[in-house]
Amino acid sequence: MTVEFGVLGSVEAEVDGRSAKLGHARQRGVLAVLVVDLNRTVTTDQLVDRVWGDRPPRQAVSTLRGYLSRLRQALAGTREAAIARQPGGYALTTADTVSVDLHGFRHLLTRARATDDDIRAAALFEQALRLWRAEPFATLDTPWFNALRDTLVQERHAADLDLVDRRLRLGQHATLPAELSARAEAHPLDERLAGQLMLALHRCGRSAEALDHYHRTRGRLVRELGIDPGKALRDIQSAILRPATVPASAPPPRPSAPPSAPVAQLPLSVAPFTGRTSELARLDDLLPAADTDTDAATDPQRTVVVSVISGTAGVGKTALAVHWAHRVRHAFPDGQLYVNLRGFDPGGLAVDPADAIRGFLNALGVPPDQVPSGLPAQAGLYRGLLADRRMLVLLDNARDAEQVRPLLPGAPGCLALVTSRHHLAGLAATEGARLLAVDLLAPDQARTLLAARLGLRRTAAEPGAVNEIVTRCAGLPLALAITAARAAAQPHLPLTALADELRRAEDRLDALDGGDPASRVRAVLSTSYQALSPDAARLFRLLGLHPGPDITLPAAASLAGLPRSRTGALLTELTRGSLLTQHVPGRYACHDLLRVHATELVTAHDSDDARRSAVHRTLDHYLHTAHAADALLTCTRDPIVLPPAHPGAAPEELTDHQGALAWFSAEQAVLLGAVGRSPAGFDTHTWQLASTLITFLDRTGHWPALNTALTTALRAAQRQDDRSGQATSHRGLGFVESRLGHADAQYHYTRARDLFGELGDRSGQARVHKELGRISLGEGHFHEALAHARQALAHYRAARNRGGEAVALNHVGRYRARLGDHRRALADCRQALALAEEIEDLDGQAYAWDALGYIHHHLGEEAHAVDCYRTALELFRRTGDRYHEAGSSADLGDAHLAAADLDAAHRAWARALTLFDELGHPKAAPLRSKIRRSLDGLPADAPVTART
Repeated sequence: MTVEFGVLGSVEAEVDGRSAKLGHARQRGVLAVLVVDLNRTVTTDQLVDRVWGDRPPRQAVSTLRGYLSRLRQALAGTREAAIARQPGGYALTTADTVSVDLHGFRHLLTRARATDDDIRAAALFEQALRLWRAEPFATLDTPWFNALRDTLVQERHAADLDLVDRRLRLGQHATLPAELSARAEAHPLDERLAGQLMLALHRCGRSAEALDHYHRTRGRLVRELGIDPGKALRDIQSAILRPATVPASAPPPRPSAPPSAPVAQLPLSVAPFTGRTSELARLDDLLPAADTDTDAATDPQRTVVVSVISGTAGVGKTALAVHWAHRVRHAFPDGQLYVNLRGFDPGGLAVDPADAIRGFLNALGVPPDQVPSGLPAQAGLYRGLLADRRMLVLLDNARDAEQVRPLLPGAPGCLALVTSRHHLAGLAATEGARLLAVDLLAPDQARTLLAARLGLRRTAAEPGAVNEIVTRCAGLPLALAITAARAAAQPHLPLTALADELRRAEDRLDALDGGDPASRVRAVLSTSYQALSPDAARLFRLLGLHPGPDITLPAAASLAGLPRSRTGALLTELTRGSLLTQHVPGRYACHDLLRVHATELVTAHDSDDARRSAVHRTLDHYLHTAHAADALLTCTRDPIVLPPAHPGAAPEELTDHQGALAWFSAEQAVLLGAVGRSPAGFDTHTWQLASTLITFLDRTGHWPALNTALTTALRAAQRQDDRSGQATSHRGLGFVESRLGHADAQYHYTRARDLFGELGDRSGQARVHKELGRISLGEGHFHEALAHARQALAHYRAARNRGGEAVALNHVGRYRARLGDHRRALADCRQALALAEEIEDLDGQAYAWDALGYIHHHLGEEAHAVDCYRTALELFRRTGDRYHEAGSSADLGDAHLAAADLDAAHRAWARALTLFDELGHPKAAPLRSKIRRSLDGLPADAPVTART
């Protein structure tokens, strides 16, 4: 079976000559990314970034999985190619028989350049160029695809020039002038192309046109670049003027002042260097494959490779670059150039590109009096000296792309390695640079670094202290190295003492001080901060006040009190400067040490009023959005009336149930952090925000977290002597304590009932009676449970709370069923269902269908019971109510068992057991026993659920 993939044009796949159905453009883009990195793992983050760029959808990972699933189906008919899940990502794995036009193109070029047989080489070049159908990755438009497309276009241009050289040597010049003239119009500054056109014209008897083209090219070079043509082009002009010396083809330019010995400017490598295995492997991929048939030092057609290593301050970019450069210096026998561009120097004195080039020219042996004036002329001489040579140029600590561009080699075979705190995506877009973002060290890598610096015996003796140091240093290599240096200088000092010092947040940056600006974490982080625009610097400081581990654009806009469009630009600036990372689409985070630094800065630079206003805007953003989201999840929430949001706060607008669930899921850690901080002066925000979390955290089974939040809320309400806040918090604590099976539930419900009574809050009293009825049910006191449900119904009706009325009616019906009054129970629950449907309350509908299933089951009407339970389950899944989904699944299993469908019963019970286990709920144990008894052929136990 033949399988072919094509990206040199539209993205296509053929299996046995038939086109595979690859779907829409974005889905084809996923396949294209995997094809480019054939048989290599592409991480999920890389796939999202390459396919969507800076505009990923809200559920990018889920969408990506759908695309991959459909692509797998498209390739399902062949064993030669498959999309495989790998640790951390995906890979397109293929057999040797699978062909890919991109890789075939590059392989043919390698073979063509390796042979001295001009006829064979020309045939191989032509075969490679015929693989191009159109512009690569047609219709795909993201920064990664655009940069790779530009690189491939450059590779094709180089192949075209190589082919022309062979054809000129074969005497095939007659057909070349028209073709080369068109290319010269598109590439007017390409001296090699100009030389080829001049040779073709001259050999066709058109020497005057050849010389005219030389003069036009020279004029343009002088006007636009400030340089004269290189020696190679001047030699062709001279040869045309002396016909006997015309070369067979256009030779590449030669260095005008070669150094007397290889240059070796690399600084000392860090010892010992640990970790960064995957980053080193990606850098290794920059090297050309071994070529035994061609002298790489004299092969002028090798591609210039540019790579940018980016990351936050102190993450180890320079250490990685220098270590790798030393490791591969044998691949660059003509030398290694190095310059520290000081783009983020504490003194603010970045190196001017002209000064850097003059340093390089000096190292390359150019006498000072022969260095031309003006940056363009110096850059031209510098690139000419690197022509035909294999050199590595390490440009360290660059501020921006403009500082780097004049220093990039123009000679094939050279490699430029750039480090910067900025991503320098512009170099990827225009120069085809490969981008490598260096992240913080994982905990095991950080421990390895400490062990390498301090010795395994010392770190193994205090593993707890080592773990604390790793955590407090946030995986930042500079912080770890400073701590290790302090420990090494005091071999008798226990590591526990250093860990204790780092544990004190107010002293943490003081503890990470190596004694000079380069080894002082606060100073290193400050240089990134100082490079920011004033508005971006203010936003960075304010992030020190944010309560959660990450932040979205809308929340950041509220924090700063700025429009979202302006805030988005500032977040981009912070991300480009590696002060933030977009760790998942739309969510921005920074490591702990940056957060500590931001907190220090906001305390030092912003007034108390400015800080309080920022906190007020942020809490209002989350409170008002959570309040609206909770209203979309339930019609029976605590009736809290919020004042208008603080000026500058811009709560998010949620429109449906699924949107509310998604928002709560994404913001859960932030919301819990906001409640946990309970900032002074914002006690009302604390208890109100905690109350909005009750429904969501209950449905998702996060009861311990909810318990902690509501305990904090109660304390906040008590500090303010806020009886409404105390009542609401007591009611919530009673609810969660009963979920957890704790005896304190009754106390909290009693306090809530009394407080709501004093306040005359009928809805609050109704909710408490509803919950007290649930406790009575669990204790087997069915008459008492029914009495509480009737009181809840009366209070809800008095408060004109129709959502609560529907739920209370359902409880009345369920408790009557427990007392054996099934017909009246059926009428109550049908009335509850009708009311819930009328007000479009999905929760109320789900509870009613579940209760109807229970009643029909106990009436022996199993078919009706199964239908009701299935409807309830569909609604519980839509509302995200995993606890009630688990209970309803267990009851559905009982109905199947009563209908003698044991297989269906086991499937339903298994689903319920999975959910109870995931929720950590004690009902998992009796259900597991029931399933085991059933499998052993014994009678099943009684129902494991007693729900309302």
